Amino acid sequence: MNPTEESTTGTPHVPDPHVLCTIVPPHLLDRLAQHEEPRFHEPARRTLEHDGALRTRRRVTTLRPAAMATGRGTPADTPNRTVYDARHVEHVPGTKVHSEGDAPSQDATVNRAHAGLGATFDLYFKVYGRRSIDDSGLPLNATVHYGQGYCNAFWDGERMVFGDGDNDLFLDFTLPVDVIGHELTHGVVQYTANLEYYGQPGALNESLADVFGSLIKQYALGQTAAEADWLIGDELLGPHVTGTALRSMKAPGTAYDDDVLGKDPQPASMDDYVRTSRDNGGVHINSGIPNHAFYLVATALGGHAWERAGKIWYATLTGGQLASDASFADFARLTAATARTLYGEGDEVRAVLKAWGQVGVTGAA
Repeated sequence: MNPTEESTTGTPHVPDPHVLCTIVPPHLLDRLAQHEEPRFHEPARRTLEHDGALRTRRRVTTLRPAAMATGRGTPADTPNRTVYDARHVEHVPGTKVHSEGDAPSQDATVNRAHAGLGATFDLYFKVYGRRSIDDSGLPLNATVHYGQGYCNAFWDGERMVFGDGDNDLFLDFTLPVDVIGHELTHGVVQYTANLEYYGQPGALNESLADVFGSLIKQYALGQTAAEADWLIGDELLGPHVTGTALRSMKAPGTAYDDDVLGKDPQPASMDDYVRTSRDNGGVHINSGIPNHAFYLVATALGGHAWERAGKIWYATLTGGQLASDASFADFARLTAATARTLYGEGDEVRAVLKAWGQVGVTGAA
């Protein structure tokens, strides 16, 4: 175990690579669950209870290894999307309400889920040549209206699942396309490096989901790195929350500072790395460090971030050299090597090395 990943209990942790990955981190829901007002703590407690039960089921019925799980679809140049409606119960997939090629639904949530699945497919295929999540044409399925006031969204290994939020702190989870892209990217990680979901590899898992979630939004909007807001979940927070999003890649630790939600705990550099046994070793917290490194690379290179910066990160994820227990330093070294392979010694390598140095991750050279 990397020295920066020590458990606060002093007990060695055995990583579980099949832990449920949700967009709203447990540490934030834990805070809400302790609030004295029922309108805040009741939805949070229900969401935590649900997510805890689902994590337990995932440990018992783990995902198949990525190498065995491919080939379930027919590779194609267009997505194969199906949206189901759980009708406010905690059951998947629910009732089929929209298939590929159907006319737009009267339900805006269904349409947003369909569009978000398509935006994710488009970036991966049109920019990186990847045919769906598994690169073998995996159908893209989603379940909407999941549970009563369920305040989360997640990739369950086979489909996207969206709650409607509590309409107070959190709005409909299909609103931010980067949330959809984030969760589906957990599927891409599952089928490639299969990073363990604890400590630094878990934070890399979360960071990669944020990176490509942000790129999916930028690609859909046609934004350059300079034009992008670099926020994750910017449409998710309710109107009375003091904050702009769940996370900021540009300025980790500044996404929200709210009386109810608390303050964004993400560090921007290793100087503030958080050592904790909660949140699977702080995977949603310390992901701010590699997030910020990518932002620095993308803005240093300019233009569209999905091009040079995104191609370096994608090739590193999918190139077969990234170990499932990779540390930040391992990932930094591989991104520098990938930049050299793709572009030779030049601006790209210099930007990568400088960015990792700025966030305090050594060993990239």
